[in-house]
Amino acid sequence: MTKQEIVDIVSNATGLTKVETETIMNGVMSTIIDSLANNEKVELRGFGTFGIKHRMPKKARNPGTGEPVFLPERFVPTFKPSKLMRSKVNDLINKK
Repeated sequence: MTKQEIVDIVSNATGLTKVETETIMNGVMSTIIDSLANNEKVELRGFGTFGIKHRMPKKARNPGTGEPVFLPERFVPTFKPSKLMRSKVNDLINKK
């Protein structure tokens, strides 16, 4: 599902215009990104938690050529779904 598809569904469900819905969605996404950039967790109760993991620099291999490459230190965004979300998704899948 794409961002635009989510905007369409939320717009239809709430009665907001697509422009209003997209503005809100962009605001939520920007807030999450800014919080992660400040090394803050973002917890959406009943949905999940966004966080940042630090990855140390390491040596690796290019899988195509086998050539050694160096991966620098980096920070990777993570998401851990809540128990409620996992439960709801499993229930919906099992109903199909």
